[in-house]
Amino acid sequence: MRTRLLGMVWFLVALLVFGLGVPLALSVAGAEQQRLFLDRLTDTTRFASLAQRPLTDARPESLREELQRYAELYGISVVIVDRDSNPAVSSASAGSSMPVDLADPKVRERIDAALAGRRPEAGALLLPWDAEPLVLAGPVLVDGEVRGAVVSVSPTDRSRSRMLWWWLLIAAGGVLAFGLALMLAVPVIQWILRPVRRLDEATGSLVAAVVSGREAERVGGTHGPPELRKLGTSFDRMAASVGDTLAAQRAFVADASHQLRNPLTALKLRLVNLEGHVDAEAETHRVAASAEADRLNQILDELLSMARAESAGGELVPTDIDTVVAERVADWRVVAVSRDIALNRVGAAGDTWAMSPPRGVDGILDALLDNALKFTGAGSAVEVTVDLVGDRVRLAVRDHGPGLKADELERATDRFWRSHSHQNVPGSGLGLAIVSRIVAKASGELRLDLPEGGGLRVTVDLPADRLGTLGQGLRSRK
Repeated sequence: MRTRLLGMVWFLVALLVFGLGVPLALSVAGAEQQRLFLDRLTDTTRFASLAQRPLTDARPESLREELQRYAELYGISVVIVDRDSNPAVSSASAGSSMPVDLADPKVRERIDAALAGRRPEAGALLLPWDAEPLVLAGPVLVDGEVRGAVVSVSPTDRSRSRMLWWWLLIAAGGVLAFGLALMLAVPVIQWILRPVRRLDEATGSLVAAVVSGREAERVGGTHGPPELRKLGTSFDRMAASVGDTLAAQRAFVADASHQLRNPLTALKLRLVNLEGHVDAEAETHRVAASAEADRLNQILDELLSMARAESAGGELVPTDIDTVVAERVADWRVVAVSRDIALNRVGAAGDTWAMSPPRGVDGILDALLDNALKFTGAGSAVEVTVDLVGDRVRLAVRDHGPGLKADELERATDRFWRSHSHQNVPGSGLGLAIVSRIVAKASGELRLDLPEGGGLRVTVDLPADRLGTLGQGLRSRK
């Protein structure tokens, strides 16, 4: 947009410079031509007045000395012709003057006009590259009768030189005006576009800020035109409203989940107390109701985890990935052993640190290992891998279960979404959604793929903390 605005300004300034400079240059050329024409017209009229008596008395040679002195002084050739267009006297003998070719069509045209009694005319506009001399012919009138004509041929070098210098001065002024206009246009355009650029940056970061629970960047309304300042203020109000709405939604989910725990716990106790006190036909329904209560309790737990993941502060903390992986794998290995599943970490442990929300990596591993163990059959294995790839820590959990279809991978992180082939497996469909929110808060990346050999692999990339243990010591001293 900045380039387009600058292009428009350049075009308008160039149009203005040319629109003013060209007429001014032509006006200068016209004024210079008019000055030259009037000067030569005065001399031609003077010689026409001096030639009246010599032509009447048939003594034109008496003017030769005057014409020669004029030619020597100004370098202008003058010829006096009679009424039959024959040369009567001229300044041709002067070495500094140019000869007058009476056969030249232009000279002949001027002589014919003068002998017809017409006054000299300036002719076409004189331009710096027009090297033709100025030819003027004026009638010699005696008692209103044309007795001859005075023809002058004037070089235009000096007039054209002055005209050229004026044109160069006008061109330099135009270039200077163009440069000054551009110098003024750049800060003005930057002033206009500053709120637009801030709006673009704030819009790009709005989603990430809202998802991560941070306050959206404010655009403000202190710079730029009034209309854009008003737009920036409206954007700030909109961003604040969106953040408040999502915060209220998360608070509602957390409060509702927490408040439902008490009646759900009471319901489970009543169902347990009914054991042995209902007949055989009703026992089936009691067991089903107890299973549904357990499922509802699991959904509430995951809703609370989701609410905590979404409402956690935006500050990231350095996390020792190897320590967290070792702890979570040790805790979940008890569950894996009970289901005859091998839970192993692939690769050697190292000193790998990443930036994540507080206890974010714990939540990621709990959700991923819960899913992996849930869908992996007995006698199979679940593998946890930690690698450092560039400036990212890559954490992957791979199972050997039924996996997903290729077209289901994109929807797997949606809330409460479950594959049609997994409807018989207990769960709420919130595990990967929780992982997705935690990863988004850490400015990481979540990927799902179907590895060779079957199963599902979930890969999480988190920003690495290169300082590691040394960084922890520096921060503690601060």
